[in-house]
Amino acid sequence: MTVVLSANNLRKSFGGVKAVDDVSFEVEAGRLLAMIGPNGAGKTTCFNLLNGQLPPDGGSVELDGKELVGLTPREIWRLGVGRTFQITATFGSMTVLENVQMTLLSYHKQNVSITTMVSDLYVDEAMALLERVGMAEQAERACSILAYGDLKRVELAVALGNEPRLLLMDEPTAGMAPRERIELMQLTADIVRERNISVLFTEHDMDVVFGHADQVIVLNRGALIAQGKPEEVRNDVQVQEIYLGSGSTFAA
Repeated sequence: MTVVLSANNLRKSFGGVKAVDDVSFEVEAGRLLAMIGPNGAGKTTCFNLLNGQLPPDGGSVELDGKELVGLTPREIWRLGVGRTFQITATFGSMTVLENVQMTLLSYHKQNVSITTMVSDLYVDEAMALLERVGMAEQAERACSILAYGDLKRVELAVALGNEPRLLLMDEPTAGMAPRERIELMQLTADIVRERNISVLFTEHDMDVVFGHADQVIVLNRGALIAQGKPEEVRNDVQVQEIYLGSGSTFAA
């Protein structure tokens, strides 16, 4: 498999706390890699190192062999790294279609003049993305009145607007009902395979992790303590102790 993202010996400390402590892993094309761990394990900090929101104290991050450390989040985005957040980041006063159009305008560096009808730009491309995530019928609705699960789908369409090689999804199913979680992750998995995108996601719902991830890595107190296929990680004694206490196992 082709390696899209390679993180090598990443380190980040805040005062005396090692938030990310010598962490290394790879994300392959067309695969979903889950990053799990208890609260405070360093997952979000690691994400912020990958897309340039925080500078690492040491280590490297490579996308298709290109070093990302030192680049701004926008520069990294333009290279093909998309991101979704725990709390959806959409413009509530704008329509679903307009939210996706704004991403396409930015990605294509579209210059507009006072006579340009911005609403006419990239309509077909935006609608194609909304169709793919099942939101085309709600294209003219304001994001402020959407159900939370639908907002997550809009955010996914926005994240696909820069034709990403890699998607970083920070707790993509947070706040969603169980059925919505399954549907969103199955949609994501389908898009990943058809477009050969790589996905790194964090998640607290173990059903989502073990049901959709191809590989799993586990952080605890900033350190990488386990990695492998879902079943290997599920049966790892150290992982079981961290999550459920000594002698417990994950439910099948």
